[in-house]
Amino acid sequence: MQSKFVQQQTSETAKWRRLVNCSGYWKALIILFLLTLPFLHGEVDGDGIGYYAHLRSPLIDHNFAYATDWKDPHDVDRLAYATDWKDPQEVDRTLVKHVWENPVRRPGHLPNYFTVGPAILWSPFVVSTHIVVVALSHLGVHVVPDGKSRPYMGAMAMATALYGFAGLCISFSISRQFVAERWAFWATVGVWLGTSLPVYMYLHTSWSHAFSAFTTSLFLWYWLRTRESRTGWQWLILGLLAGLMIEVYYLNVVFLLAPLWEAACAYLELWRDHADGLNRIGKILRLHLAGILGALVALLPTFIIKQVVFGSPFTPGPYSLRLWNWSAPVFWKVLFSATHGLLVFTPIVLLAFLGLFYLYGFNRTVGAISLSVVLAFYALIAFYPGWSSVFGFGNRYFISLTPLFVLGLACALAFAERFWRDHRRASLRLVPLILIFVIWNLGLIYQWRTHLMPTRSAVYWDEVIYVQFHDVPMQALHDLIARFAPQSN
Repeated sequence: MQSKFVQQQTSETAKWRRLVNCSGYWKALIILFLLTLPFLHGEVDGDGIGYYAHLRSPLIDHNFAYATDWKDPHDVDRLAYATDWKDPQEVDRTLVKHVWENPVRRPGHLPNYFTVGPAILWSPFVVSTHIVVVALSHLGVHVVPDGKSRPYMGAMAMATALYGFAGLCISFSISRQFVAERWAFWATVGVWLGTSLPVYMYLHTSWSHAFSAFTTSLFLWYWLRTRESRTGWQWLILGLLAGLMIEVYYLNVVFLLAPLWEAACAYLELWRDHADGLNRIGKILRLHLAGILGALVALLPTFIIKQVVFGSPFTPGPYSLRLWNWSAPVFWKVLFSATHGLLVFTPIVLLAFLGLFYLYGFNRTVGAISLSVVLAFYALIAFYPGWSSVFGFGNRYFISLTPLFVLGLACALAFAERFWRDHRRASLRLVPLILIFVIWNLGLIYQWRTHLMPTRSAVYWDEVIYVQFHDVPMQALHDLIARFAPQSN
């Protein structure tokens, strides 16, 4: 009895130590997030106009006409940029004009092909802000309740940052299920500040990519949490999360490979087990139908808005009018283009991808699915007509893979740890490596933000490297001092 009691106490002590260590990492993440908030920028621009219009138009104008969201909706150049399909020099203006003046849309409605998901996630923050602004305006406070004034922009930007941070926290939680928490923490920091995510979490806060990081992380976390034995209600919730994930960004559909793999394995097992298979097939079908139902329910806002604006819930919009690269996929350019190459701008993701092979080595199911999702997403972007993402830092589409990048990088760090005798020696070498990637990436973001490098055309890397070492340190330091130093009267 004494031995059993001692073992129980030891187990409880170990759990407590893990909890204390975890709370330290959580605190570090929260502190880092608070330190980054002064760089938050609230503005609706570019693609964000379309995303935010899904919320602002019904909230302020009480319709889905979008008449007051675009400054000049008949400006073909502006609409060409808003569709974001090709480099500006290659835009087919006639086709763009046709897309945006498609006679299928209902009279009195400007077309809006952007997804509804970001508006759904913004709504608790922006709607509550609108209520406060309207109340203050009735009390005589001069705040314009137009959905565009500073309170709205602040609420919108803060919501985007919070959702992005929540996605990172969920990614950290996923990763520490497979590797030591210290590597999950540093992988989270590395992907957080070493990829394109900061641009769309703090600067272009009206775009959808930070929400993609959140919804794909949440979906992956719940799939992992319930994959051993999922009930009907859990399938329904997984379907709801899947629908929201797709509603935020259509390309996130590749994450459905995870439950599809499960379904395929289940039906294959039924086919092999002829004796008991027929008795179980009805139950499995009901479970999967619950997931499909959840996804359709979550996608209802998209179907309803398309019906209102275009007269059909299944309007594909410009996706069906552009020529996809089916015969000539741009696999090389997606990774190494001087314009928006993924590995050229954010090389830390290469370590993350390689780390997924280590994950496959000790967890074949999760590793295989993770690699399949990454490769499928990469192939989809290579076939995609707007693969370069035109305007943005790096290739912003891949922000959707944030949870897998964090998991992969954590596994890469755990694998590298084996080359040293203990984790302290490994940390002294690996943590500075992560910080080098982070500092390099932040320097590139600074160049991109201040137009020291081209934002749309090809980048000349000899110039970029020179500016990175010669101009960025002093200029960035000067801007930081000017930003935070007290202003003299």
